[in-house]
Amino acid sequence: MEFVIVTGLSGAGKSVAVDALEDIGFYCVDNMPPKLLPKFAELCMQAQGKMARVAIVIDVRGGTMFNDLSESLDELKNQCGEYKILFLECDDQVLARRYKETRRQHPLAPDNDNSVVKAIAAERLLLKPMRARTDYLIDTSHLATAQLKERIVSLFMGDPQAAMTIQCMSFGFKYGYPAEADLVFDVRCLPNPFYVEGLKHQTGLDKGVRDYVLDRNETQGLLDRLYNLIDYLIPLYCNEGKSQLVIAIGCTGGKHRSVTLTEELAKHITEGGHRVIVNHRDISKL
Repeated sequence: MEFVIVTGLSGAGKSVAVDALEDIGFYCVDNMPPKLLPKFAELCMQAQGKMARVAIVIDVRGGTMFNDLSESLDELKNQCGEYKILFLECDDQVLARRYKETRRQHPLAPDNDNSVVKAIAAERLLLKPMRARTDYLIDTSHLATAQLKERIVSLFMGDPQAAMTIQCMSFGFKYGYPAEADLVFDVRCLPNPFYVEGLKHQTGLDKGVRDYVLDRNETQGLLDRLYNLIDYLIPLYCNEGKSQLVIAIGCTGGKHRSVTLTEELAKHITEGGHRVIVNHRDISKL
């Protein structure tokens, strides 16, 4: 049975994530009290394959019941073995803006002087142990709803028995650092096609930009060294039992150099026999 626990910050997109999981065949339950988790898992296993993929949302809406989560997870592991934790992260300012726009109340606001800022800080503290146990971390600060759904589908549509999913991400430093990244490489040192006539409005997926970036000796030297480093690191991460490795490559705007190099790195890793997901976070931004 594939068992996924969805948690994270309120307002970070857990509802969107669950909708995406449901669309690809997961049986989803929202806001389950943690103490019921082991019993529910037992019932799922007794269903004899009829509930092969299950996703449970557990978060701070349960109030003091959330404190039982660590104990319940330990019991769950002893009972049914493997499970995965999907944690949705988001920047404080983005969360505060989302609550202001939707006029919803944060679940911890009543206990924090009805302050969204204080409630977010309190929630981060409560979720810290869960974040440390996370298998999949997604930062939704800069993701549109469709992008988050696409990310969820990419993660969970593959073989659940695969040892590790490697995500190669391009991003623009001007839009913020990717919190979910395990490894970050800055390629702003390479010549920038943004300033070349005819290439500014293209992206790293277009031939003109790709040729401009890849024909440079600096780029080839960087790629050779990057391939060697990644080839050395991947087996080490696999031996540690890591479920997801996120490799982020950033340039100024996330449209040109980082996109091209991300595509090249993903191709190299795929040729090595690993499952790879490619995500160009900021390619569509102005």
